[in-house]
Amino acid sequence: MSGGTKWYLSEDCLLAAKRVMYTVEYRRFYLRDLESIVVWPNAMWLLRPILSVLLFALLGLLLWPLWGAEAGLIFGSLSLLWAGWELALGPTARTRVRTTGATVDLAIVARTRRAGRVLAKIDAAVRAARGETEQPAPAVPAAQPALSPKEAAAPIGDLP
Repeated sequence: MSGGTKWYLSEDCLLAAKRVMYTVEYRRFYLRDLESIVVWPNAMWLLRPILSVLLFALLGLLLWPLWGAEAGLIFGSLSLLWAGWELALGPTARTRVRTTGATVDLAIVARTRRAGRVLAKIDAAVRAARGETEQPAPAVPAAQPALSPKEAAAPIGDLP
């Protein structure tokens, strides 16, 4: 009934169109304001194949005495196929979008294995919106030696 969320990427923003019943709620995230988009696997993703196996197997067991062994085998094999399909698709994803003004949990991708491609497209659009041309390597600060008390209390007025 909710319909899910569709994402649109333009030159200057990400637009989330979330369907709720017969209305659509829009959220706009400007690319220059994006701080991070984090995608991680849902901790409960294995529950989906387990529940599908249990439900189809239970249905097969209930139909076995009524319609015979064929019905039980059909629903039993359907349960295994469904579980195999869910496992082949991989873990479901959770997503958090963080901008300068807000942090929002909205699903950008349904599965984590698709996240790399989608985030690469968003990253390229963010770099283009901010005017960056090359990908800088993430800066890792080197360990600095501790300053002596004289150096730590040096005036900053002499800085250019």
